Amino acid sequence: MTLAALVDRDVAVAAPAEAAGSMLRLLTCGSVDDGKSTLIGRLLWDSGAVSEDQKASVLAQSQGRSNVNGEHVDFSLLLDGLQAEREQGITIDIAWRFFESPSRRYVIIDAPGHEQYTRNMATGASHADVAILLIDARHGAKRQTRRHAAICDLVGIKNVVLAVNKMDLTGFDEARFREIEADFTAMAGRFGFTDIQTIPVSALTGDNVSEPSGNMPWYDGPTLLDYLEAANPAAEAQDAPFRFPVQTVLRDGDFRGLAGTVASGAIAVGDRITDIRSGLAASIARIATMDGDREMAAAGDAVALELDTDLDISRGAVLSEPATAPVNADVLEARIVWVAETPFDPEAGYLLLTNTDLVSVSSLSVSALVDFETLQSAPAHSCAVNDIADCRIMLGRPTPLDLFKDLPATGNFVLVSALDGTTVAGGVITWAQSGASSSENRYVLSRDLLARGLCSDLGDSPDDRAEFDRRAQEVAILLRSVGVPVTVEI
Repeated sequence: MTLAALVDRDVAVAAPAEAAGSMLRLLTCGSVDDGKSTLIGRLLWDSGAVSEDQKASVLAQSQGRSNVNGEHVDFSLLLDGLQAEREQGITIDIAWRFFESPSRRYVIIDAPGHEQYTRNMATGASHADVAILLIDARHGAKRQTRRHAAICDLVGIKNVVLAVNKMDLTGFDEARFREIEADFTAMAGRFGFTDIQTIPVSALTGDNVSEPSGNMPWYDGPTLLDYLEAANPAAEAQDAPFRFPVQTVLRDGDFRGLAGTVASGAIAVGDRITDIRSGLAASIARIATMDGDREMAAAGDAVALELDTDLDISRGAVLSEPATAPVNADVLEARIVWVAETPFDPEAGYLLLTNTDLVSVSSLSVSALVDFETLQSAPAHSCAVNDIADCRIMLGRPTPLDLFKDLPATGNFVLVSALDGTTVAGGVITWAQSGASSSENRYVLSRDLLARGLCSDLGDSPDDRAEFDRRAQEVAILLRSVGVPVTVEI
């Protein structure tokens, strides 16, 4: 994927074009104790990415761990870096590892499996191109497995490896593998994955990790390493619309440049650009970088654009080509993952943070939650930590937005608390519209108006107040869909 809904907003959202074919960002995820750290440790060990000193240390520590056979190496020690992790035998924080093969470079993101650390997993997923989703062959998919699959889908990961681990503990049973494979294929049909590879492995013994397994002659697919070497995550389309979120304005003598990182597409000197917020347009006169001027810039390039006309543009603007501009939206629908310990409160204040813009949220309502048993959306009015929810958001003013399915780089956001600035959720935009905050000819949905009619059956309980807000937002969405500007004042 190219975006990060939960990463620092002023960093590049895509690798430079020249590195796109050589770098693979790889996430390991799944339920606790399914063997994620062991699998990646084995991969590092077998690929020669572990120094002799590290090997000696791991071998020595392996002998002191009760859950490890003396003949085996505890490969998870290469990933579980925190003392608390080593004491508990689990992963808490995200572990990052880098290694190279003869054909490409890898960034490995080892995500925690425990439910209470789902926010860490979501952060890691937002960086990844490919996900390895582990399942213990003895137990099959669990609730947390389905949650992690849903988060991978949420952040736009398209390439997924289902690694059915601990096959040695099932006697390398083909029937058990095929059963899990069929169950996952049925589940994955609800998601947007475009490439799914299922591999039976044993991280502890190394079967099908980097070498084909002699214990599973019935499997004729690639090993895990072979798959990763050949993996080719979908790159951004060559004709992707140009997006340039402005981070700051640089001034030096006669020079006035708009600094930022190209989020998608490409631009060249002489091309015409527009700022959808102001409606102003100009041509690119110069593309400046720390290494000198360039004739063009593409996704991932950090540049300063000098225009042929000085426009009143500041941080938060998104430059685009006039024919493919984003929506200057002030109402949107989104799917979010709630990461704050404090549950959603419709009375609390929130801010919406895009690539470089920060906008007040005038109204936020939850309409549904994902049920991790069925993976269906069920009506709801609230959400709590680790929930995935569908919501409607009204903004205090318009900001440039795209749909995530069209342009992930500018179709995502972070919600932060207006009280203390902490991150409460990350989300992707599924629908956006402009005009809701216009003061001209707008229709006002007031509390009194709704209480006399549509919401006359509701009381003052927390559930009734949430239902009141939900109905108000539903009416507003319907009116806006037919072109009626609406403000909800409740």
